[in-house]
Order: sequence, then structure tokens, then C-alpha cells
Amino acid sequence: MLSKPKAGGQDFMNEVATIGRIHHVNVVGLVGYCVEGTIRALVYDFMSNGSLDKYINTSQEGSPLLSWQRKYDIILGVARGIGYLHRGCDVWILHFDIKPHNILLDENFIPKISDFGLAKLYPTDNSIVNLTAARGTIGYVAPELISRSIGAISYKADVYSFGMLLMEMLDLNRHEVANEENSSQYFPYYIYDKFNKGKEIVADEEANDDEKKMARKLSLVALWCIQTNPIQRPSMSRVLKMLEGEVEVIEVPPQPLQSQRIVHQMMGSSMTFRLIQWHC
Repeated sequence: MLSKPKAGGQDFMNEVATIGRIHHVNVVGLVGYCVEGTIRALVYDFMSNGSLDKYINTSQEGSPLLSWQRKYDIILGVARGIGYLHRGCDVWILHFDIKPHNILLDENFIPKISDFGLAKLYPTDNSIVNLTAARGTIGYVAPELISRSIGAISYKADVYSFGMLLMEMLDLNRHEVANEENSSQYFPYYIYDKFNKGKEIVADEEANDDEKKMARKLSLVALWCIQTNPIQRPSMSRVLKMLEGEVEVIEVPPQPLQSQRIVHQMMGSSMTFRLIQWHC
């Protein structure tokens, strides 16, 4: 992965320092790095299946489809990786850029969290962090990183990004939304509305009962993770308990109260993101 240095190469050195102390099956391993002039290179193990976005980008014709079981395994692996970053080291490691493009898949589709250029390390006794500027990717960045009036910045920002990633992996029936009267809809509201009306999350007639139950559980977890108020979001350890079945009954969370003002701020004046709003 080659890149020209930014901010005097600080992002590059930050990534080297961060990845160098991480050892987890769901976090990319750093093989080495090199510096030549203005070029920096990070050397990772080769990930033969590329990044996750290739498998969930419905705008690309011929995109490979993932089974429900494989989706679940990938989601669980990503959750374990984030949980390790938050609790498995001697410092907090906050990624701040969890998104499909930064999830690499090996030959067995085991997910590996990558790209730590925006990551920050904090002592474990710090529950709140200080940032001078927003960081992250439009559509996945937590709202408190855009508007500080929403809440304090913490590890819950990664939880929000994970929830949006999970929401995108649930983007199964775009054609169904296109046929609705409202063809431009915030996808989490669409999912939440299905719960309120007692509808199945998966409309596919070929889906079996286990897959429908899995879709329901994943949808509930995603809705909890993307709560606007960071205090209402679960920790990644709690998320893992919900995913692994230690929490038998997952309550329906409050509807995400993402105001249009915040959505527009997150999208920017000239940017669009298919998960925030669909124009069919």
C-alpha cells in the first residue's frame, strides 16, 4: 500500500506504531514497512479476497453475493476485532474509520480490520477523548464527531461506524424499497418501520427460518449501534454478547433520531451516500 505522506508523514508513522502493537486474528498484521523519498509503503499479508466493499456494493454489476452465514461470520469477526482494539491492549485503540473498504478478507473470508491512519491511542482510564478535528468517512462517521453538542467523543464512535457497516450489509432488498411510495428513505428508518409493522426483515422467499432470525438479530444490533446519543449505544463487548447469543432477547431500541440537519452536515453540500438516502 503506497502513499505520499500527509502532515509530514504523521499518519503513516501513526499507522506503523498502532499496527505494530496489535496481534489479533481479525486485525491486519503488519509484515513490514519502507520509506523511500516521499513514498511510504506498508506491507501486509496478502488478502486474496480483497476488501468487503466489493461484496456489498450493490451498484456494481456482477458483485459476488455473500450467504447469510458468511455475512454473520464476517460481522462477528469485525466485532471481535474492534472489541480487541477497545479492550484487548494496554491502551484504548480507537479506529475512527470503520467501513467496508477497510475490512480485508483472506482466502477463507476471515475479516481483518485495516487502515489505522486515523486511529488514536489513549490510556485505558480515559473514557472520553479530545480531538481537534472530525475524522472518519461520510456515512460511517459518528454524529458526535460532526456536532459536539450531540455528546462526548469516545469508543462509542467506532460502535456507530460498525452499526452503519452492519446496516450496509443488510442492504438486501433495494428493489423492494424502490417500489415503496417513498423511494428516498433513510435505510435505518426503513428497517425500524419493518419492526413496528411486524414484517420480516428478509423478504426473500428462499430465505429459511434461521436466516430470517439472523437478519432480525443483526438488524436489532445495528439499530442499537447507530443510536444518535452515544450513551445509548452498547459497548463492543455488549455487541458481541448480542451477536453470540448470550443476550437471548434483544429489545427493539428507540428509533434513531438522526435529524436532517446532521445528515446534511455528514453528507456535505456536494456528497451523496447510498446508505444515508436512496434515490431510486
